[in-house]
Amino acid sequence: MKLLSSISSAFTCRWPLLAFVFFGAVQLRAQTPDPHSFSRPDEVITTHLSLNAKVDFEARIIAATAQYALRRTSPDAQRLVLDTWKLNVSSVKDQEGKKLAYEWSDFDELFGSALEIELLPATFAVQITYTTDPSAKALQWLLPQQTAGKTMPYLFTQSQAILARTWLPCQDSPGVRFTYDATVAVPKGMMALMSAENPQKKSEDGVYKFRMDQPIPSYLMAMAVGDLEFEAVGNRTGVYAEPRQMKAAVYEFAEMEQMLNAAEALYGPYAWERYDLIVLPPSFPFGGMENPRLTFCTPTIIAGDRSLTALVAHELAHSWSGNLVTNKTWNDFWLNEGFTVYFERRIMEALYGVEYSNMLALLGMQDLQATLGELGHSHADTHLKLALAGRDPDEGLTDVAYEKGYFFLRAIEETVGREKFDAFLRGYFARNAFKVMDTEAFIRELRTKLLRGPHLNFPVDEWVYGPGLPENAPVIHSDKFAAVERALDSFLRGDASPEELLTSTWTTHEWLHFIRQLPSDVSERSLDRLDEAFELTHSGNSEILAAWFVVGLRAGYEEIDRPMEEFLWEVGRRKFLVPIYTELYRVNPDKAKTIYSRSRENYHSVSTLTLDGLLR
Repeated sequence: MKLLSSISSAFTCRWPLLAFVFFGAVQLRAQTPDPHSFSRPDEVITTHLSLNAKVDFEARIIAATAQYALRRTSPDAQRLVLDTWKLNVSSVKDQEGKKLAYEWSDFDELFGSALEIELLPATFAVQITYTTDPSAKALQWLLPQQTAGKTMPYLFTQSQAILARTWLPCQDSPGVRFTYDATVAVPKGMMALMSAENPQKKSEDGVYKFRMDQPIPSYLMAMAVGDLEFEAVGNRTGVYAEPRQMKAAVYEFAEMEQMLNAAEALYGPYAWERYDLIVLPPSFPFGGMENPRLTFCTPTIIAGDRSLTALVAHELAHSWSGNLVTNKTWNDFWLNEGFTVYFERRIMEALYGVEYSNMLALLGMQDLQATLGELGHSHADTHLKLALAGRDPDEGLTDVAYEKGYFFLRAIEETVGREKFDAFLRGYFARNAFKVMDTEAFIRELRTKLLRGPHLNFPVDEWVYGPGLPENAPVIHSDKFAAVERALDSFLRGDASPEELLTSTWTTHEWLHFIRQLPSDVSERSLDRLDEAFELTHSGNSEILAAWFVVGLRAGYEEIDRPMEEFLWEVGRRKFLVPIYTELYRVNPDKAKTIYSRSRENYHSVSTLTLDGLLR
């Protein structure tokens, strides 16, 4: 351990501090309640954050003071341990302005450094003044030309899973919740937003104030700064976007209020007051991020026909599963995502019918089967309960957590009946609101309150702690997908031309199923005929486009080359990048590396971390 600052001359290194020297940072993490955090909430816990920050686009840093209210959870606790990653700390003080001694653990590229602060007997708050590093992984700084408007720069954060520590000293564990307020200064003419109460108009002086009165974990801390506007789409819902995107975004997301009403009808009152959405630049690495009160979303779901808005339903559902009841550690990630996929599909069923929901579920099963095939059906990462200690928790962000989790919950629903299962879920969210949940506690609730009597033998452990898919996985049928398969067979046999396939009423889901079912040895001529009829290479729907590029690469279909390069240059969504680059690398490694080296600066660190390993 390096002693970077010892402000108090009376400071002495007690045994807990020496533990860094003797055992090292990895050993300390193994002893903490969360294997991905240095923090010790079992000793001292942060309960409220007051953040004062200035966003500096020229230096690509945030200069800030973070003041935490503390509660000693152990009466003899004498230290506060926070997670950091390359934060430049200039001072640490208590609530009276007295300097506090602090030390750092050795730096780890993945986990950062522990900031260990010596508390005085009367310390009940700490104030940390710091600046972020220009390489902070949570922060993506965009030049004007990387935005829709091309006139102002842009900043957005992505804190999940353990990236909050790169822009905020914090107990960076989903098991720690805190409220916060913030004052943020940005260049005049720009708007700042956070996962909190938000402005709906630009401030003349560039200073914005925020409050989040509901306690949240650090991974839901979020900020966006840009040339933004707001437009309401309902009494409690609205859209933030750059001016050039606003008209399309308002049309695409016009049904947000109906989604919110449908969600409340299913599983109880919405606890966060407003539900707004911000359309980020295309470099955003995910489809969406469920930051409370303000979902961050990719512009790639703007298709012009509202066909990709199941993603909005997914992020909205997180307002219950994830934000309201939160996985205790990243080993329990499925509790956030499996529940949310189940909830999302129930919302879409309520709005558009069971056939629509079943198509989503079948596409999800295809994704899950592909992931199981890649990992191996007996791999430990195909369990719902994961073992991610010492690893990047992003490695658990696979279709297993999402889709196996969904099918587990759907199997329970089909076993006990929807009415009983809905009652259980409503009670689950109400009983555990603003609390954390681990897998074992959930299973206890499940067995105590639902899987009783004739359902005692439901194979819970096989689903949660076993590999692959159990035998009682639900079997789902879609009449529309069956019709798609008949049309494809007819085309492949030569019985029907593309124009005769009756595709005029197909949704995005039917097109995805059609493209995914194309055989691996499909000919270039067949792809060319489909392209001539349906212009798939130039589709305005990013889901269809990404799937088509993968098929085209396998078949050596050269017509996709230029549009694919443009797509990879502009879009940073990891869901699309990984399969396209994987297939491109398989057929032409040099070309994959060339395109990636040219496009990498446009991607968020969440995407580059995966792609660097893929294309190394």
